[in-house]
Amino acid sequence: MYSALTHSHSGLRWILLVLLVLTIFSVFGKRNGKVPFADGDKKLSLFTLIAAHLQAVIGLGLYFMSTKVEFSGNTMSNPVFRFFTMEHTLMMLIAIILITLGYGHAKKGNAKKVFTFYLIALIIILAAIPWPFRELGAGWM
Repeated sequence: MYSALTHSHSGLRWILLVLLVLTIFSVFGKRNGKVPFADGDKKLSLFTLIAAHLQAVIGLGLYFMSTKVEFSGNTMSNPVFRFFTMEHTLMMLIAIILITLGYGHAKKGNAKKVFTFYLIALIIILAAIPWPFRELGAGWM
């Protein structure tokens, strides 16, 4: 069960990143309001929201199962425990909130705010992913 959740959480990361980038590029030219916000943009924003929330649900399950999450006096002094217990979780939660707020503006057709919220969320997500070069015990998949 744990292995399946880990692989699905890691694989869904790529889908979420692709959807975020596609949505950002889709609304980039519509920020000035001259080009209308299309139904396709709303659907793309919705799929991004769904992927982000699914990623959060899987991550929440992993949070309570993972051996990399520890609640003790040692948590903050160990970089791996600190990252997965505090940093990764908090940053991803902030990114999910930003994506949710961005989708709320997508329903209203406000491309400028969708672009801003999704871009900030993308930057936070990229900073919070345990990339292999960060030496946190995570791989590419």
